[in-house]
Amino acid sequence: MPVMTGLSGNEIYCLHLKNMTPGELVVGNSVYSLGFVGNIGAGLRNMMGGEVTQVTQIIHEGRTQSFQRMQAEAQKHGGIGISGVSSELRRFHGNIEFLSVGSTIHAEGQSRGAAGGVESLAFSTAHDAQELYCILDANYSPHHFVFGNVAYSVGITGGLLGSLKSMARGEVKEFSDIFNHTRHLALQRISADAQQYGANAILGIETSVLPFQGVHEMMMIGTACHNPNLPPPNPATGPVTSDLTAEETWNMAAMGYAPLKLVLGTAVYSLGIVGGFMAALKSFSRGEVNDLTSLIYDAREHAIGLIRAEANAIGADDVVGIKTHIHDLGNLLEFMAIGTAVKKLPNLTPQSALLPPQAIIKDKDTWITTDNNLFPTPTK
Repeated sequence: MPVMTGLSGNEIYCLHLKNMTPGELVVGNSVYSLGFVGNIGAGLRNMMGGEVTQVTQIIHEGRTQSFQRMQAEAQKHGGIGISGVSSELRRFHGNIEFLSVGSTIHAEGQSRGAAGGVESLAFSTAHDAQELYCILDANYSPHHFVFGNVAYSVGITGGLLGSLKSMARGEVKEFSDIFNHTRHLALQRISADAQQYGANAILGIETSVLPFQGVHEMMMIGTACHNPNLPPPNPATGPVTSDLTAEETWNMAAMGYAPLKLVLGTAVYSLGIVGGFMAALKSFSRGEVNDLTSLIYDAREHAIGLIRAEANAIGADDVVGIKTHIHDLGNLLEFMAIGTAVKKLPNLTPQSALLPPQAIIKDKDTWITTDNNLFPTPTK
């Protein structure tokens, strides 16, 4: 029987270098309806702003169930691990499908297709097989795919306060506090998830913010790993957290640096009614809109200052890979800075002197669709 895998040729080559072979594509799903009670509970919570715990729990449960079903399918194929795990959320006919997809991995020489027990599945990763090669070579042993999520709303109360504050130019602290809290809450939850698997690091964290039933879900996924050369986790902060790519993690290790913590800061700003009116008038003429220039510069610098302070507090040498994002919130703007704090440590040398090209080549997409109406959704 042929193996039906989601792994590319480059991924299969990288697995071979680590004495592993590709296995079956595995899928797990769970379809939910929030229902009338869930919507009422979320509506009441929205009055106050912040986390909408009922929605967070529903999403967490759905994602967990789909992952467990995918994991059970991989165990039936006798795999030792799953790579490239994704956790998607899809809507159709008023329902929500939670979908987990990955590819089974086998040890080289292992017979495929034999049913394995729970113990046979040694690891699962958010990393694809190319990335898996990089983290293994940097001496990070993968343990488990992990995630942390929080569903949140600014809320009616927060909106009223923000509207009053938005009459003046500058930061709207109520919004900044809500957004900073929810973003750090997702990080705390992915850290707690990793700790139950004996990990001392979470690598390759990817963050997404998606709309969900009138609120937003902030979702972080990553791979819980263990590196024997890292110091014991700080009880107050938990495992190392990093959004560096697997290739970057290998490169930093080759230079003697290890990630310490994913640092993030958010500042929500308003140009104000007067400033907004002046900016609108200036937009009719050619040239720089000075009010917007200075506001955006100040807000971005403030967000970067927040992560600088967070890195200083944990004794980091540097913060690398900093990215800034601007989210339009109507009459407000959210400025977010995110990066990984790193520190030079002994004994971090990778196993290989160089990464093979196959570990860093990006696969080319061979299915290209530019017409969104090519497969229209049937109407009743």
